[in-house]
Amino acid sequence: MTRWTPAQVAGLAPDDASLAAARRLARPGPWSDTGSTETLVWGKCQGSGKTPYQVSVDLAGPAFRCSCPSRKFPCKHGLALLLLWVDGSGSVADAEEVAGFAEEWAAERAARGAAADARAEARADKAPDPDAQARRLDERLALMSAGMDDFARWLGDLVRGGTATARRQPQAWWETTAARLVDAQLPGIADDVRTVGSEVAWRADWSERLLLALGRWWTATRAWAGRDALDAAELGDLRSYLGWSTPTDTVRAGDALRDRWTVLGAHRTDDGRLQQQRTWLRGAESGETVVVLDFAAGMQALPVARLAGSVLEATVARYPGRGVRRALFVDEPAPVPAEGSLPGGVDVEGAHEWAAQVWAANPWTRRVPVGLAAVRVGVEQVVDPGGSAIRLTPDADVWALLARTGGHPTDVFGELDHGRFRPLTIVQRGEVVAL
Repeated sequence: MTRWTPAQVAGLAPDDASLAAARRLARPGPWSDTGSTETLVWGKCQGSGKTPYQVSVDLAGPAFRCSCPSRKFPCKHGLALLLLWVDGSGSVADAEEVAGFAEEWAAERAARGAAADARAEARADKAPDPDAQARRLDERLALMSAGMDDFARWLGDLVRGGTATARRQPQAWWETTAARLVDAQLPGIADDVRTVGSEVAWRADWSERLLLALGRWWTATRAWAGRDALDAAELGDLRSYLGWSTPTDTVRAGDALRDRWTVLGAHRTDDGRLQQQRTWLRGAESGETVVVLDFAAGMQALPVARLAGSVLEATVARYPGRGVRRALFVDEPAPVPAEGSLPGGVDVEGAHEWAAQVWAANPWTRRVPVGLAAVRVGVEQVVDPGGSAIRLTPDADVWALLARTGGHPTDVFGELDHGRFRPLTIVQRGEVVAL
């Protein structure tokens, strides 16, 4: 496997403090019994105790294991080991035999994967009770329909009272509506109501955001009422927005596509209840862009983000829908050589045209993946060669972006979110770097 760059390792850090600590540890002194193969890197790091920490990294995941007590993932030891490996000075040399602790961990991971596959096959072989399934489905549909009817009445009352009245409502007013939607098994639209209620209270452009949300919500109520006339793709988009998930076994057995997938970028969010990681992929042969979603609740940890710019040979199964579709890996992706570029860059006008096509296909799309070519970064916006600009999202790390680009034109990949651009990766000196 081609050795990574320091910037790619930095993109895996959970926070700046972990990266700074890893850089201090990335020297030969504390390390012993290091080595690497095509897929594994390992070593022992001497900490404050008598017994050194055992550190292992699976490059294909990437996945990490460290015997230290840190709750951060990956911890500073895993990052430091990768930085030593990336350095290429011989501190982490190629080895013919894998260290025992690393080999044991790799075998455990392989066994867990095989067990998960076996459980999936067992579930597939177990024939469900069709009568019980039909009864549960009817009960859920009735509950969801009652919830959507109640939500439609709430929307009518909101519009009759005026949007200015809605802005004066306390957050509890929005939370009560969201709670009723959750009780009706409509968690997706409930999250949207909570988010918009919070934004209405503080955003300068609150009226525009609320009007867009009202149109989105009303469209959902009308689509649900006429769901029998929707095709499978349209119903898939509606289900996804409402929060009615499609079983992964059903997805895996459905629309699958094998390709060489470039990891365009990833972004994490945390609303206090649930963490989400979005990973955007683009197929070399199909030209299709898909998103892989990972979730973690409570004290659970999200999986380590895929390396931006890496290319994965894999089969992905796509969820029903139109526009940019959600997908999941059918098998474990195999890394292949990458070119160090981002495919499909356009100008600002092209980005808006692409977003319009996606929203026309799926009016409930929250974010649209966009690659911008040769743009210059400003404090609040990016500008294409023709002078057209697009504003950045409030959470964009502008100063890091300015520091990396130095004001020079660069290719950037990111998300269009409510008309603003969130940069996720850039091309810097021929390398794809996560922000």
